[in-house]
Amino acid sequence: MLEVLPVIVPVKSSLKSINFYLLKADQSLLLIDAGLNNDDCWDALNNTLSNNGFDISDITHIFLTHHHIDHVGLVNRVVSANPIPVFAHPLSFPRLKREPEFIQMRIEFFDQLYREMGCGEAGKKQVEHLRRAAEVNQSQKIECGLYELTAGAFENFKVIEVPGHAPDQMALYNPDTQQLFAGDLLINHISSNALVEPDENGNRIQSLSLHLESMKKCLGLHIDTVFSGHGTVIENHRELIERRIVGADRKADKFLSLIDTGCSTANEVAKRYYGDTYERQFSLVMSEVIGHLDYLEGMGKIGRSLKNGVWTYE
Repeated sequence: MLEVLPVIVPVKSSLKSINFYLLKADQSLLLIDAGLNNDDCWDALNNTLSNNGFDISDITHIFLTHHHIDHVGLVNRVVSANPIPVFAHPLSFPRLKREPEFIQMRIEFFDQLYREMGCGEAGKKQVEHLRRAAEVNQSQKIECGLYELTAGAFENFKVIEVPGHAPDQMALYNPDTQQLFAGDLLINHISSNALVEPDENGNRIQSLSLHLESMKKCLGLHIDTVFSGHGTVIENHRELIERRIVGADRKADKFLSLIDTGCSTANEVAKRYYGDTYERQFSLVMSEVIGHLDYLEGMGKIGRSLKNGVWTYE
């Protein structure tokens, strides 16, 4: 019998909450994701354990859906108190370990990307932020050993690769209980961002297309409950996925209209469509625009050419 013990930590941002999960089986207590590295998440984890007759020493292993900081924050704290195996997608490893070569490659990727998308000073500012963050966040690297996990069987689950929001994102699916632990693939109250990232060779990942494919993959599964990384539990996954796909197509059409009316670069589309949000959330805005332009290009609805080092769309 599988028992789900949710760890829910409210936050003031649009995410509403940071969610991670304890799963109790006969011989194991699995921790799925590990929240943020702060006292709120640490206390919530310990309180959930205590309220159910457990403590940190009872956790048998950790599964990480993806490498983002709000999903891996407590790993070092848990493993330092209880040295247990941590399972993640191999694409997570250089990110979780904050390997200097990978981090530098990623900075160079965004430096070139923002220049080629016509972002000018805003792009330079973001790249400088990435350089500073690389130094500051080095202390957040995962110190313990990591075990590779890809699509296949794991415990009582089927591991499904669901990239898009992150290139290393995986979900755990239990066909018997029809439960899916999906990281940030689906969030009930907001659309999950398909974040533009480089692959291990520094090439741009087609994040939005992958994100849509990952959601479509889940349409074919018999699912009663989706446990999300944020917000509430999802019990209507097919309706929500169909709504998200329609929303992505609708936004792509709006960007296409902006190109038709004279916006020729990703940066011009971003400024026109997002207005003041462009300045406040530059990296998310550009990720959204670039992802949708890649999506439109993949469908043959737009083309691009490099002019003076900047991609021009038409």
